[in-house]
Amino acid sequence: MSSPVSSLRILPAEIDSAAAEFPAASGGFADALRGAIDEMGELSEQASSQVAGVLAGNGTEVHSALIAVEKADLSFQLMMQVRNKIVSAYQEISRMQF
Repeated sequence: MSSPVSSLRILPAEIDSAAAEFPAASGGFADALRGAIDEMGELSEQASSQVAGVLAGNGTEVHSALIAVEKADLSFQLMMQVRNKIVSAYQEISRMQF
């Protein structure tokens, strides 16, 4: 009797075709993380410029500035949670014995 696990083989050609279906996945984790960090920086800069516009009296609406600040804050909180998960995974891997 054959094992059901032995029938589940993934060939390199299947991996390449799966990566072609999802181009964002083929960029790599580092690229995705770098892009998220860049986006967080852009949101932070937008929030800073919105707040500066409100303080300078340039006609920038207060509620749009608050929304920009909240977007930047949520983006920062998300990146901190991702960092915490990465550090936790690294610590778990470092505790493994080979």
